Amino acid sequence: MTTTTPYQRHPMQDWVPETRTLLIGGRPTEPQGETWDVVNPATEEIIATVGGASAAQVDEAVAAARHAFPAWAALSGEERARHIHRFADVLEAAADRLLPSIVNEVGTPVALAEYLQVKMAVQEHLRWAAEAAKVDRTIHLGGYDKPYPTESDVVHDPVGVVAAITGYNYPLNLAIFKFGAALAAGCTVVLLPSPRTPLTTLLLGDLIQEAGLPPGVMNVIIGGIDVGQQLSSHPGVDRVSFTGSDAVGARIMEQAARNLTGVTLELGGKSPSLVMPDVDVHKIAVEMHLRWSRNGGQGCAALARLLVHEDKYEEFLAAGASAFDQMVVGDPWDPATNIGPMIRPDHRERVLGFIDDSVSIGGKKLLEVTKPLPEKGYFVNPVLLGDLPHDARAVQQEIFGPVAVILPFKDTDHAIRLANDTAYGLAANVWCNDPVEARRIAMQIRAGTVWINGGGAMRPDAPFGGYGRSGVGRELGEWGVREYLEPKHIQWRL
Repeated sequence: MTTTTPYQRHPMQDWVPETRTLLIGGRPTEPQGETWDVVNPATEEIIATVGGASAAQVDEAVAAARHAFPAWAALSGEERARHIHRFADVLEAAADRLLPSIVNEVGTPVALAEYLQVKMAVQEHLRWAAEAAKVDRTIHLGGYDKPYPTESDVVHDPVGVVAAITGYNYPLNLAIFKFGAALAAGCTVVLLPSPRTPLTTLLLGDLIQEAGLPPGVMNVIIGGIDVGQQLSSHPGVDRVSFTGSDAVGARIMEQAARNLTGVTLELGGKSPSLVMPDVDVHKIAVEMHLRWSRNGGQGCAALARLLVHEDKYEEFLAAGASAFDQMVVGDPWDPATNIGPMIRPDHRERVLGFIDDSVSIGGKKLLEVTKPLPEKGYFVNPVLLGDLPHDARAVQQEIFGPVAVILPFKDTDHAIRLANDTAYGLAANVWCNDPVEARRIAMQIRAGTVWINGGGAMRPDAPFGGYGRSGVGRELGEWGVREYLEPKHIQWRL
């Protein structure tokens, strides 16, 4: 094995974690629960030892959020918006602290992380949520004359205390998707990150204080499975919002159901990208491959199920080879790197297991990166698998790594059947030169987001979520805010 070529050190590379304390009721709080090591997935080095919340501290965090709720909910939308914008100001100023935290604990290459992991979350999504706080959502229904004249309004109350539980792959984005909408709606929050990447969220605790959010409006705790179970089943929580795997999402739903607590679940995906026969594959193949492999393939909406018309299949493979030449796997601080590590060794082995299983049943590695991997780090070379039946494990299950599968289709109806032949329905893409036909196909795909010809950036005003095992409810946009609101009908006699 050989190491990557030495390069000039990035000025943020020597970052060290700033805080290990929880934030409960506006106060830094020493953790009293279990401890664990946080490992840099690119170097396998321990970068911090952290302590989680005890059971009593989980109760304290929920109590603090509940105590803060009436005053926060009573603020005008304009007042809440000012608080959220002030928080965004602080996060923007702290970008040079947030970026190295994410690169070192997640492994996202710095060349991608600055926008995808930090700027998009703060400048676009949190700012949009701040403005959403100002919206008057009252609906006047007008008159109704049975059995006598009345009129009605529908108003919207915040649901209360929100447990926001995030995944490891985008710790800042996923947190903002949740607490941005919750705060805008007038809710208070207990934020719990994945134990694999707790450092960025702990840093948020410092920044919450710096921003001057009222004590208890946002609380930050960390912990493992026991803490997650206690929080999602807590009788003091009014809404649970979770991002992660569908298997864990199902358990979260069961736990919340003990109190009939509502849930918003943004779960996995096995998202298809359809290449229709009128497309010039030489113009799109590189973009397609570099997109599904982004963040090491650790993205719930990764378009890693490639459905290509049989007349374009071989040409598409040839065109895509140059994309694999452009994939640089290695140290995320190297500006040339665009594929970072898997988060942990067990996840790396899981990803490799999909590849080995596919080959064992007759699948082939049609395209792959073959350069030696670094000696340290949980890296996997990107692979495109083919010659697999559509019911194969690698075709149907979310891999969450730099592995894609390709399948040919005969005609449009066949492509749509393949696209919908999955338990998931998070996202999809249609490559087609005919805009009318592209829209017709998009309308028949069962997915929460369908891009046409690559779509665009993740809009803060558009809903994100999915069908089937991809989740329950939606995040972002007006739809995301309404996940944290209860409609109330007020009717009066004239």
